[in-house]
Amino acid sequence: MFAVQFEAAISGTKSLGRLDDYSRDIWKAWGAGAVTDTEAERLAALIESRKAQTRPLDTVRNRAPHVAIHISQSFFPPKRRQVCPDRAAAMERRRRLAFSGPMPPAIACRFTTGALAALRIVADEVRASGRCSLSLSEIAARAGVGITTARSAIREASREGLLTIEERRRHRRPNLPNNVRIISREWLAWISKGGGSKKAKPTDIEIRKPSVYAEETAALRGGDSLSSRSKGKKGAFRGKRRLSPEPLASSSKGMPCGR
Repeated sequence: MFAVQFEAAISGTKSLGRLDDYSRDIWKAWGAGAVTDTEAERLAALIESRKAQTRPLDTVRNRAPHVAIHISQSFFPPKRRQVCPDRAAAMERRRRLAFSGPMPPAIACRFTTGALAALRIVADEVRASGRCSLSLSEIAARAGVGITTARSAIREASREGLLTIEERRRHRRPNLPNNVRIISREWLAWISKGGGSKKAKPTDIEIRKPSVYAEETAALRGGDSLSSRSKGKKGAFRGKRRLSPEPLASSSKGMPCGR
């Protein structure tokens, strides 16, 4: 009779605390002789299996039914997880930004590669507009790091006294991205001098042929151009001397040999 009642109570409970109470009551009943050895072992195995099922689902409501629970619902949809589509490209971008020199070496040695990449994005925005108003997801996507790395880098720089964070909270609306401003004089001087940025793009650089460059250099020095010198015997001889060491012995004609 007691075994049937215990089995029904154990199957219907979802509280770990109540299962512990049932376990103590079962062994007390076994000591009093109300439950046999076989029934006690079967109920103990049922309690353990029920604990394994209840433990992942256990909540404050199940552990303490007398405690009132206040369910707070969010007004906004749940955030989607940001996943990088190409990890290899993100790693290459992160290293390229970190090794581009976004900060003075004395300051950069305090941060990791991912943190330097995130702070490089912040420095570029400060250079362009005086502050960084990008969200953490935008900074992380541009730097090729995760949102947690970008947040930790900005917080660590703030603790070091390198920048300030201005929160822009709104009531019952999504908060605006924080305004990040750099206050470190060394870092600002580094940015003003162009540290961490390349003013000339690779497509803007004019590629000149070596022959044209040599002719212009010779003209500035007041001498003949390379093409006119190469026509003479002396210019041809010099070209041969550069190619092979054989004419070097003939070039020493008339000069004392160092013995």
